Amino acid sequence: MFRLPPFVPSDDRIAEIAAVMEEQVTGPSPELDNPKIPSGYTYLGQFVDHDVTFDTASSLERQNDPDALTNFRSPRFDLDCIYGRGPVDDPFLYDRDSGREKLLVGRHDDEDDLPRNSQDTALIGDPRNDENTFVSQWQLTMLKFHNAVVDLVAADETLKRGSENTFEAAQRIVRWHYQWLVIHDYLKRIVGDEMLAEVFDESGPIPTVDRRFYKWHNTPYMPVEFSVAAYRFGHSMIRGRYRLNTLVGPLPTFSPGPVADDPLGHFGGFRILPPFWTIEWARFFEVNGAGADALQPSRLIDTKLASVLTALPPEIGGNRPSLIARNLTRGARLLLPSGQDVARHMGFDVLTDAELELPGGGPAPLWYYILKEASIQANGEHLGQTGGRIVAEVFLGLLEKDASSYLRNEPGWRPFLDSAVDGDFTAPDLIAVAGHGLGVTDLPGPGPTP
Repeated sequence: MFRLPPFVPSDDRIAEIAAVMEEQVTGPSPELDNPKIPSGYTYLGQFVDHDVTFDTASSLERQNDPDALTNFRSPRFDLDCIYGRGPVDDPFLYDRDSGREKLLVGRHDDEDDLPRNSQDTALIGDPRNDENTFVSQWQLTMLKFHNAVVDLVAADETLKRGSENTFEAAQRIVRWHYQWLVIHDYLKRIVGDEMLAEVFDESGPIPTVDRRFYKWHNTPYMPVEFSVAAYRFGHSMIRGRYRLNTLVGPLPTFSPGPVADDPLGHFGGFRILPPFWTIEWARFFEVNGAGADALQPSRLIDTKLASVLTALPPEIGGNRPSLIARNLTRGARLLLPSGQDVARHMGFDVLTDAELELPGGGPAPLWYYILKEASIQANGEHLGQTGGRIVAEVFLGLLEKDASSYLRNEPGWRPFLDSAVDGDFTAPDLIAVAGHGLGVTDLPGPGPTP
């Protein structure tokens, strides 16, 4: 995205910076909470990331040429992590009894779960969407959302366009509503109203996108400044502990040992959903349902990350368990420029050494800079100028170029599924249509008296 000189900190410098990025708190710490963004958006953001990025070639062990990296996930908001290659090429994702119009949903212990094989491996379009309980439950919610839309299309033929069959019409409707909420609900919260309005002008009959920095010659690409730095802001939003439902929690997001060592002691994934672990989404999003009186906010976007992220389980962290060190190392290996150079190039206010608070001062890794910028310029409630502009331009650029998106096909389109506000559609609206995670998760009561 920017042809600027790289900043390659040494391993010792990376360790020094990583050491000051860990939260040093024990117990409740409401002063670190972000009241503007409920915690569910943390994991919606992870799902969105998996929808548009998947680099299988990147390595933390060597330097990489960013121009040589291949993104094996289609760089657009098309939900291939849900649909795979479709019912013909990936039939294992689809319910045979529905004529493969619906997506397959698993069930065990009287609870719905992702479909799994005999070894409990999730049968889904992107294995990363089983990485933790929260993104796994969002994947399940998306499966149910598609299936609910299939029922709507089957009951109303006018929802089909041209030669669409029921599955194709439902897929388009699901994608377009998802794309709308990604921009108008998620992105709006993440970059702030002002930045979104600067990049996405909806004042006229046809929305326009102002891309000053994210440009391409032939087709969109995934900039390393986005995937390796700017979009990793979400790691700062992760809470150390969550309550999942009426029965489960608070528990840590991850534990340092293998998931199987203590399956009921954390929210790590890559395993069958334990009994009574269906999420209560009202604890994570502003939706009517069980737990609505105990909504958990995300953490502020800043340079402090929950301590659980410094000791990831081996299924995720491998031989580098600290997510902080992994992110900083990846930025160095991919030769990212410093945060100061990027902000200066974009014409934004450059943070001073005193504001950055790095030990010894000097250049800041781009990821660290973007987190600190959010804290300084937006009180941690959303991204600052540099991070917000990069994220907004990439999101909207991908949507603008995608030949199947609503913005490309019908820019004046508006959502029409049930919503709290006519012509709008948010993550809580999607959950309501899907119908997952709204009831109380509780132990079964006593049977009827004889």
